Formats: sequence, C-alpha cells, structure tokens
Amino acid sequence: MFLATIALGGSNAVAIRVGLGELAPIWSATLRFGLASLMLVGIGLFVRPPIPRGRALLGAILYGLLGFAAAYTFAYLGLVNGGAGVAQLVIALAPLLTLLLAVGLGMESVHWQGVAGSLLAAAGIAVVFGDQLSADVPLVSLLLFLCAAVAIAATNVVVKRVPPGHPIPANAIGMAIGTLVLAPLSLVLGERWVIPAQSSTWISLLYLASIGSVALFLAFLFVLARWTASAASYSLLLMPLWTVIAAAVVLGEAITPAFLVGGALVLIGTYLAVFLTPRPKAPVGQPQEAGPIALEVETQPRSG
Repeated sequence: MFLATIALGGSNAVAIRVGLGELAPIWSATLRFGLASLMLVGIGLFVRPPIPRGRALLGAILYGLLGFAAAYTFAYLGLVNGGAGVAQLVIALAPLLTLLLAVGLGMESVHWQGVAGSLLAAAGIAVVFGDQLSADVPLVSLLLFLCAAVAIAATNVVVKRVPPGHPIPANAIGMAIGTLVLAPLSLVLGERWVIPAQSSTWISLLYLASIGSVALFLAFLFVLARWTASAASYSLLLMPLWTVIAAAVVLGEAITPAFLVGGALVLIGTYLAVFLTPRPKAPVGQPQEAGPIALEVETQPRSG
C-alpha cells in the first residue's frame, strides 16, 4: 500500500498535464475538486464521521483555502508550461518548508541537520532551476511550483495549530471550499468553461478526482494507521522519482544529468533536514499530522 501511495501521488502531475491539453488550468482544478468533494460526501454518508464544528470547522475552512485553493492554483498554473517531473520535485520541498516555517514561528527549534539539509536542498533547487531555464521552461512556472510548495507548508502549520477534525469531512469541506474559490477565479481569468470532448481528458480528470484524490487519501490513511507519521511521510520524497519516470514515458519529458543531480540534492537535503532532525513528540493521546492529506488520525503502528 505504501508503494501504491507513491505511484498514485507521483502520477497526479502527469495526469494534470494530460488534462491541460484541453482544459484551462483553474477550470480543470475546479472540476477535479468539485467531483472529489462529492465523492467524499458520499463516503461520509456511509461512514458517518463526526462533522467539524467550531474551531475544527474554522480549521477545515482554512485548510481548504490554503491546501486546495492556493496550493493548486499555483500548481495548475505552473503546469501549463512547466514539466510534471520538475513540478513534483519542487513541491517535494514542502516538508522542508514546513520545518522552516515551524522554526520561524517558534514551534520547533533549530538543529544542525535542518541547516545542512536546507543548504543542500537550496543548492539542488538552484541546479534544477538552471537546468530547466536552459531548456526554455519559463521562470514563472518554476516560481509557481515553489509557491505551491510554500502554500502546502503553510497548510501543514495551520493544520497543526487549528486541527480540522476527522479526515473525511475535513477533506470534503476543504475540497468544497477550494472549488468555491477556484470557480470564480477561473471566471476572473477569462477561462472557457468547456466539458471535455477528448477521451484522454476525461480519463485524466476522473483519475485525478477519484484515484488521484480520494483513493490516494484513503491509501495514505491506511499506511498512516499502521506506520509512524515520519515513516509514512517518506512517500513525499519518493513520489518525484515515480513522476520523472512516468513523465518521460507518457509525456516524453527529457531527463538530463543536471536535473538528476539537482533532484538528488533536493531529496537528500529534505531527508536530512526533515527526517533526521530530532522532532518534538506529541503528548500521548494527541494526534500528529503528517501533511495536509492526513489529519488527526492514529499514527502508532497497529499489530496485524
């Protein structure tokens, strides 16, 4: 199931690129999360989890604004002219950026592993940016990917401060909020609202709404319920490897030596800073967060 999580998450950027061949970016994201939120509502009617109220409802709303509206606006706009492989690689900086934000807000302390990892990751990003710019990838696309990673990191910090409750309604509400923001934004940008006519677009859209959103979320929960939060989060480092291969096969994206070197520096730096840095443990009985996709669920391994 851990490998399935990597494959599902790593394929999303490729599927988005396929859909953008026919659909405008923000309209494509609107359709995706509108459908996914309806699917999660259906699951919620069957499971009947507690509905967020009060502070938890505020957390779910903030989660939607940052984790879906902001993050995916940047990601989808960047993918119009940017490659899927570089998108997933830059967005994989989110755990490191989360750590840096937590340190800046006084939520965590500074350790040498974090400093060294940050420097390595920054060097890797510089190499990747230089490689992509030489391949005529617009700088604005690269910066949009970086903004998406920052938005995801900010989401993690907000989720830690204002937990949105049970993951199924939290994600249903978050995706619905994201849809309500993305739809008018699409109109403001003058995008054409069209129903897909190509089978490849329908396949990518349905994949992203169901497997790439709902199934990925459930698969991550399955892993998280049996592993520690840190161990489950390793999938974020391995997803770019799958994305680069899938993008090369499906989209014909080139894999250059400089991209591989820069990517390795980013992943090693993130691993050193995030996963080898001593982290404060949550009190017994208090949930831990492993990212915006997994909220307030058990993180201790289960037997069997």
